[in-house]
Amino acid sequence: MFQEAGGSCHSLPKKRKKGGNDRIIISNRGPCEQRWGSAEMAEAHQTRVQKVVEDMVQGLERDHIRKMQGRMFRCSAECCDRPSDSMSQVHQCIERCHTPLAQAQGLVTSELEKFQDRLTRCTMHCNDKAKDLFDSGSKEPAVRSLMDRCVGSCVDDHINLVPSMTRRLKENLDSIQQ
Repeated sequence: MFQEAGGSCHSLPKKRKKGGNDRIIISNRGPCEQRWGSAEMAEAHQTRVQKVVEDMVQGLERDHIRKMQGRMFRCSAECCDRPSDSMSQVHQCIERCHTPLAQAQGLVTSELEKFQDRLTRCTMHCNDKAKDLFDSGSKEPAVRSLMDRCVGSCVDDHINLVPSMTRRLKENLDSIQQ
């Protein structure tokens, strides 16, 4: 869902859109990777959370968004079939048809951003713990182990949040006026 934008040790996961594909990012590439993060470890955690989120989004798209898109296109076509309406009236009609879909897309985007922000805060906390451990004189394997366990726990906790997020999104999508 969200693509990595790089960063310092204290800004592990970042988000940005790239080519229309969002990516959930939990890796700590950059200066920290050489110290205590493992690219393989981060990639494995990232793949786990990304798969769960992508499955959720695909289900929402299939069961809710796609139906809304169909209604929007049919509604817009009806707007265009009104020969007596002015160009401005047709455009306003089309905008009204698009409103529910825009609300739905905004809702999903907002929930995913909140999810990403929480995951980011959790992994930043892991990074701080790893830095503190490293600064206290611990050896690299101990720091790597802490980082792996901590990030793994973040991922597990956030994967466990997906069902309630999905339920909330479905309820909110169902409540959007068509």
